[in-house]
Amino acid sequence: MKLVEQVLKGDKRAVAKLISMVEDDDPGATEALAFVYPKTGKAHVVGFTGPPGVGKSSLINRLVREFRSRGKKVGVVAVDPTSPFTGGAVLGDRIRMADTGTDPGVFIRSMATRGHAGGLALATFDAVKVLDAFGMDIVFVETVGAGQSEVEVASRAHTTVVVQMPQSGDAVQVLKAGILEIGDVYVVNKTDLGGADVMATNLQFMMDEKEGWRAPVAKTSALEGKGIPELADAIERHHKHLRSGPLWERRESDRARKELLESMRRLLAETFSEKGAGEAFESNVKSIVARRIDPRTAAANLLHDLPRSG
Repeated sequence: MKLVEQVLKGDKRAVAKLISMVEDDDPGATEALAFVYPKTGKAHVVGFTGPPGVGKSSLINRLVREFRSRGKKVGVVAVDPTSPFTGGAVLGDRIRMADTGTDPGVFIRSMATRGHAGGLALATFDAVKVLDAFGMDIVFVETVGAGQSEVEVASRAHTTVVVQMPQSGDAVQVLKAGILEIGDVYVVNKTDLGGADVMATNLQFMMDEKEGWRAPVAKTSALEGKGIPELADAIERHHKHLRSGPLWERRESDRARKELLESMRRLLAETFSEKGAGEAFESNVKSIVARRIDPRTAAANLLHDLPRSG
């Protein structure tokens, strides 16, 4: 495909167009992604999650500059809670300035949280694949908050960074939220507020080593630019840790498994969409309404009756 060829040649407009096709569930996106996929697998994907207001966008802004100074090409996919064309605070004005088109080593894109038949995580990581094929060395995925869907998105990255801030409540509440189970690097941002040392100590106390890695806790002030090189170092150390053994391939397998299952769910939903459900589907709907059969049994019967390939 011509569009894919343009992406592989480093055409930013082609990248933007292909990601838009992914966002819009354009039928051509599936074919394009099939061509793109063999060129992926090189980028280090870093997911950022944490409650709204902790400064994830400002941190990523600083990290983009830090990694560029280290000679890395950087991509950002920011999940916008409203629209990818909003003038709101997603990523902030300063990080938008980084993507002026003059730096071929930076590409930043917001994605809306609604309208994805294939699911937010699937659409997000399709965009990541495009940036991977485009030649980005590191791709940041920023989520809107720290709810279940955001944690799900972040946990599909190679490295998951969990951002907190001082004076945001008892650290035990963080633990209850389940966030401490997914992080590879933790950040206490906004150290200028005070209380960062106490929170960092609490977080470090809760950390257990897993897979030979004990998650570090970085203290930063994105506003003042403090602690950014140390945070970048921690991210790079985790990357090296993954690459030094079987963990990289294991995480790739986990992500492939999740994406395959999600793609299958999407195809099943399309197969039994309201427009083309067919008589068997409608018959089961009537039987469910009449209480002759329950929805789970009806679903199992419909799936059992699907034509088998091969």
